[in-house]
Amino acid sequence: MFSSNPFAELSASISPDIMQTYVIVMVILVIGGTLIDVIHKKSAKYFFLNWRKSKTQGNSVGGGETVSVAVQTIAVDVITSGEFCNPWRRVAHLLGMYGFVIYAIATAIMVFGYPTAASATPAILPQLWHIGALMVAVGGYWFWFFIRVDVSAEGNPWYRIIRADLFILSLLASVTLALLWSGAQSSGSPGTSIMLGLYLMATTVLFGSVVWSKFSHMFYKPAAAFEKRMSEASGTRNNLPEPADRTDPADRDRHSMELLKDAPLNMGLGIKREAPRHY
Repeated sequence: MFSSNPFAELSASISPDIMQTYVIVMVILVIGGTLIDVIHKKSAKYFFLNWRKSKTQGNSVGGGETVSVAVQTIAVDVITSGEFCNPWRRVAHLLGMYGFVIYAIATAIMVFGYPTAASATPAILPQLWHIGALMVAVGGYWFWFFIRVDVSAEGNPWYRIIRADLFILSLLASVTLALLWSGAQSSGSPGTSIMLGLYLMATTVLFGSVVWSKFSHMFYKPAAAFEKRMSEASGTRNNLPEPADRTDPADRDRHSMELLKDAPLNMGLGIKREAPRHY
């Protein structure tokens, strides 16, 4: 199972051209859905206006500092998902993110580069495809059953579903059915066609529902993180005040207290506090 290209075996009954066309259509659905989502929510307009404001109202940010901010954004907000304060949530997110990237890239290479059994598929590709799907499944199911705030903190049942859950559920269904289809095909199970149909249905929902799900967030979240860091570098801070001094008042002199009299109150840790459990 882990060493066989499931798409090459599928080519015996379905033309590689059909498989490649399906992948291209899914890519078009993702691009189109993301553009519609960005236009509908006006997020691109918001980022552009904030960027222009930071350039006109804030301090000048040089090219070197801009590159530094971009590197920090990639290293912290993209590669390591530094926006997640909860370490377990971050691990689950990274498993899902990197697993999906590996799974999607391996799929594209096998479908377009090795679509039939006539061309020998490098053993590493099917292995990466299965490993990527397993990573998504582990991170996704871990998140769904144990980490979701409405389940872990608010005590709602795990089977409570709202529209915001469309992305994670369709993603889990897609990778789970992909693994089941691959296993059934490798073992020659009579249910292979059923698994394939369900897999294609779940995958179509995943990529076709971008405009209604959170799929598009993964594309413009890096842009939002970069814009936030640039506003801090230019001094505009999105019109937010500087954070208040949290040292003990007994340790401050009168002059410091005078400077801080108009500073925002220390409202505590907020969302960084320990999450309540089933209150």
